[in-house]
Amino acid sequence: MPGNFLRTLGVDHPIVLGPMAGGAGSPKLVAAVSNAGGLGSFGAAYLAPQQILDTVNEIRSLTSKPIALNLFAGGYEPDRVVEPGPMMAVVSRAHERLGLAPPTLPPNPVSPFDEQLEAIIEAKPALFSFTFGVPGADQIARLQKAGIPVCGTATTVEEAKVLASAGVDAIAAQGEEAGAHRGTFLRSAEESMVPTYELVRGVVAATGLPVFASGGLMDGADVKRALEAGAQAAQLGTAFLLCPESGIPVPYRDALRARKDTTVITRVYSGRAARGLRNRFIDECDGVPVLPFRQQNDLTRAMRTESGKKGLPDYISLWAGRGVTRAREMPAAELVRMLVSEIGGR
Repeated sequence: MPGNFLRTLGVDHPIVLGPMAGGAGSPKLVAAVSNAGGLGSFGAAYLAPQQILDTVNEIRSLTSKPIALNLFAGGYEPDRVVEPGPMMAVVSRAHERLGLAPPTLPPNPVSPFDEQLEAIIEAKPALFSFTFGVPGADQIARLQKAGIPVCGTATTVEEAKVLASAGVDAIAAQGEEAGAHRGTFLRSAEESMVPTYELVRGVVAATGLPVFASGGLMDGADVKRALEAGAQAAQLGTAFLLCPESGIPVPYRDALRARKDTTVITRVYSGRAARGLRNRFIDECDGVPVLPFRQQNDLTRAMRTESGKKGLPDYISLWAGRGVTRAREMPAAELVRMLVSEIGGR
């Protein structure tokens, strides 16, 4: 049933778990999707090289099936300076409400991609995917020489053409409906909001490469429509968030169960445009200058973690895509089987 590209990876079904960095895409979730015949993807962008290798070992202790690993290949802004006072004041008030010590301003880091890539090559996943930019031609060539196919993320046809010219093997077409961070790298996120099915058709026509459709896909009917648009597979993230294997905290789960699509595009949690459910912190940051990615992400980390521990959704990045109201609560393997059944597979 899957397209030829996924078959070459040893994947049975056209279902790819969206790589969710930061905890949602737990090793258990990745393994469960792979064991069910999909392609489990792990978002490793926030991990140090040794942590990546340790996590891959954990995943492989749970599955012998193919897995994918994902990194941020850009997006960092080490030279951009934003006056931190107003944002520090908002985060300080959140810390006070949560009983945390006052925050300190973290450094504005440079991208760890080069070092992380060494761990990817050592881990040798069935597929390496990336977002926020394009690796160097030499890096893509190294991956492919090591027997690791490469998949880049595009939010516009223009970006897909750049990825194709860079020599990628496949493209994840991220429609505007997608939850979490936007993969945009050529223009602003606001200028790069193309609906999923329209984007898939455009990318397939422009590049001829295997395409994973991503953005607001929640059930078999959505997947089937993506395949009919020319995609070889569907990449789903939000659809798997309510699975017991996902790593999200209780208040995040409860917010998803509310069955309300209040999603907005915001930069206030990480410094980079992302889609998530609107909450108190997003409102409190209205009009406040946001620090660069990922300085803003590091500044809000303690706040987000403590808010989850205290059962409060107010200060958590509640990433979710359009279609969140249709998320189903069941084990990941069962969800994969249901999706396959709904698209007419066996």
